[in-house]
Amino acid sequence: MRDHENGRPVGRVVGLWRYPVKSMAAEPLTEVEVSWHGFAGDRRWAFIRDGVPQSGFPWLTLRERADLNHYRPSFVDPTQPDKSPTVVQTPAGVVFDVTDPALARELHPAGARVIKQNRGIFDTFPLSLVSTQTIARLGEMVGAQLDVGRFRPNLLVEATDAAPFQEDDWVGRVLRVGSMTLRVDKRDGRCVVITIDPVSTERNPAILRTVAQDRQGCLGVYGSTVTPGRVAVGDPVSVFCGPS
Repeated sequence: MRDHENGRPVGRVVGLWRYPVKSMAAEPLTEVEVSWHGFAGDRRWAFIRDGVPQSGFPWLTLRERADLNHYRPSFVDPTQPDKSPTVVQTPAGVVFDVTDPALARELHPAGARVIKQNRGIFDTFPLSLVSTQTIARLGEMVGAQLDVGRFRPNLLVEATDAAPFQEDDWVGRVLRVGSMTLRVDKRDGRCVVITIDPVSTERNPAILRTVAQDRQGCLGVYGSTVTPGRVAVGDPVSVFCGPS
């Protein structure tokens, strides 16, 4: 069976997440529509800190507030996430519309505003993927059990092969996942966010240090849509030699 014709099975999907508001809690999914702009509803909103719009990275993120993972965004109509109003439940249980200025004041008293981008507000590419083997191996390297949530992927793949970091070998290739295909564009360069435990908010600098020293600062991969379609937990993942 040749990769460029039929694809080579490399794993299956075991987790799907989208992030309606950049840096806030993930929304776990059992299935999702994938468009040219990534998962439907993914990272459509973001908060911009006042006074830094020209900084190149003006967003309010987990770097500034490690507890942003405790703010839970959701769509009023989850069947139409790109058209639905978005609400955010705070750690105290208060629910705000994402556009409510009171939410912005709570998040960043020094001043912030929210913006929406229907194409998604991504640092690089609209899709991110990591394997269970990679996360398990990194955990062994740092001597800790690591929650996948700290890596904030869209897709978690359980690879057929037991070797870690094999998603690096998929860069430049096309993956078929469910009824969609994606091109794996580059390795995922990591930052301080992966040091933050999504539950406790405690930081473990050894995680980023290990990724920097042993993995050239990268863990997992980024991709972009080649053919829109639907993806569900349990779907097989196949790799091709080049664009299909």
